[in-house]
Amino acid sequence: MQLPPTLADIDALAQAAVARLPALFRQHLASIVLRIEDFPDDSVMTEMGLESPWDLLGLYWGRHVGMKGDEPSGALPDMIFLYRRPLLDLWCEGDDTLEALVTHVLVHEVGHHFGLSDAAMEAIEAAAG
Repeated sequence: MQLPPTLADIDALAQAAVARLPALFRQHLASIVLRIEDFPDDSVMTEMGLESPWDLLGLYWGRHVGMKGDEPSGALPDMIFLYRRPLLDLWCEGDDTLEALVTHVLVHEVGHHFGLSDAAMEAIEAAAG
């Protein structure tokens, strides 16, 4: 019997994806906290108006690069969340590898950090793939 990938397995895939990003992105991401959780918590569910915890694969929480410099006192570090159970569910339903799916979601969330367009995110993902 094979067990599903763990939180640590997803973290390892995400860290490998970060390592493949262009140097400029890796440098800026050094201060970003990467968190892998099974599902979004209740506050995220409420704030995003989600009907189900399965509806969200990842989340960038913080201020994008263009908003930096005027940090409020006591602000939490910027974070990227990847949600294991929805990722695994989508992986089981699709044709992509889990590595490709994690990379896709991570690049999308990194793009939010940089305030990038979807087209720019696609180019970054192609370079990191």
